[in-house]
Amino acid sequence: MSVVWYTLWFVIAVGLLVTVHEFGHFWVARRLGFKVLRFSVGFGQPLISWRLGADRTEIAIAPIPLGGYVKLLDEREGPVPPEDLSRSFTRKPPFQRIVVLLAGPGFNILFAILVLAGMMCVNGITQVLPVVGDVTAGSIAGQAGLHSDDTIVAINGAPVSEQRDVVFGLLDAMSSRGDADLTVRGSNGQFRRVDLDVRNSATRRHLTAPSELFTGLGFQLWEPSIPAQFGQVLADGPAARAGLQAGDRVLSVDGHPVKDWDDLVAQITPHPGGTVSLVYSRDGMNHTVQVEVGSKEVDGKYVGRIEAEGMADVPYPPSMVHHLTVSPLTAVGRAAEEAWDMTALQGRLFWRMMLGQVSLKNLNGPVSIAQYAGQSASEGVSSFLGFLVLISLSLGFLNLLPIPILDGGQIVFQLIEWVKGSPMSERAQAFGQQVGIALLILLMGVALFNDIARQFS
Repeated sequence: MSVVWYTLWFVIAVGLLVTVHEFGHFWVARRLGFKVLRFSVGFGQPLISWRLGADRTEIAIAPIPLGGYVKLLDEREGPVPPEDLSRSFTRKPPFQRIVVLLAGPGFNILFAILVLAGMMCVNGITQVLPVVGDVTAGSIAGQAGLHSDDTIVAINGAPVSEQRDVVFGLLDAMSSRGDADLTVRGSNGQFRRVDLDVRNSATRRHLTAPSELFTGLGFQLWEPSIPAQFGQVLADGPAARAGLQAGDRVLSVDGHPVKDWDDLVAQITPHPGGTVSLVYSRDGMNHTVQVEVGSKEVDGKYVGRIEAEGMADVPYPPSMVHHLTVSPLTAVGRAAEEAWDMTALQGRLFWRMMLGQVSLKNLNGPVSIAQYAGQSASEGVSSFLGFLVLISLSLGFLNLLPIPILDGGQIVFQLIEWVKGSPMSERAQAFGQQVGIALLILLMGVALFNDIARQFS
């Protein structure tokens, strides 16, 4: 997919979610009697603007679509007419200011709940059972006694009903004490306990890095086998130059039978820069072709690549899937519960990241977010809406952090004023803002470094 495609959907996602955030501030401020001077969708000189209500609030649409802002009447920014002083931000009671500041993150979380509830109403709830697939011999899971076809029913006493619960539960456990006490049901129907105990702190931190959790523990959740059939052959890659096409099914590599897509990758990977003989099937006939394997550096070593992708969306068998149809009221309740669980887990992981227990590689910058936006949009409406739910919850959580430049930091300032009965000094607030900016620059720097590292990995 092109950079333009990624950028387009990144702008749509960020613009929408930041506008929702600012609308929360705007709507609540007006309900509480604050005087709102401007609500801008986008940044820069307004392209279109009009006045709203008795206060003549300016509603503006600006050319830079990455968000927006709300400007409230504030005597710290200039003289205020005496008749409007009671409606200035600084003259309102601290608890009302706190409610206005909470409204932005609150609307992001509410937006995520409503979108998630709508998806549940339309599509129902589909749960993929947490059945164990391959277990690597000698791994942490293998030594603990986990077996293929085991079904995980609880982690550290908390019931799990689908694969996502296992991912969240293991990530939570490994980022904490490194002890995941699994209750599993074997293929014989008997229940037993399997203890995944990772005592080394460096190993635990490595497990929290993207895509490392199951690889490091030594097992995978069961997925349907992807056939060794090309879904897409990239133009001018080794496979395309050899005449291979989308729909071709590989039968063997150098005389070795190929079971599925993972087996094909495993047989191609050891031959960077070499030549392999592929037998493939097309239109019911078998053909043999010599393919000059490409080479790509991954984690410091070169691996073979033929620049082709497998088939997508291989369905799970009905026995692995549990589908629920829910009413609108039930959907809202389930969506609120999921939003709370994800936000609480996000909070725990962020705190542990600050303590050095979670890998900093989990911080995503604009490049990664743009790629996720573009990929989810290309997969359909449901996928993109799911992406919006996750990003909206993240935006709500991020703005609640007690960093002075964010809503959470401003809430701390208002709480201090409420307790002590007078505002913090301008010097203290300015120092807090400087610290907040420095922290955000640091976090953004790490996230951008991760983006760059992923592009070259």
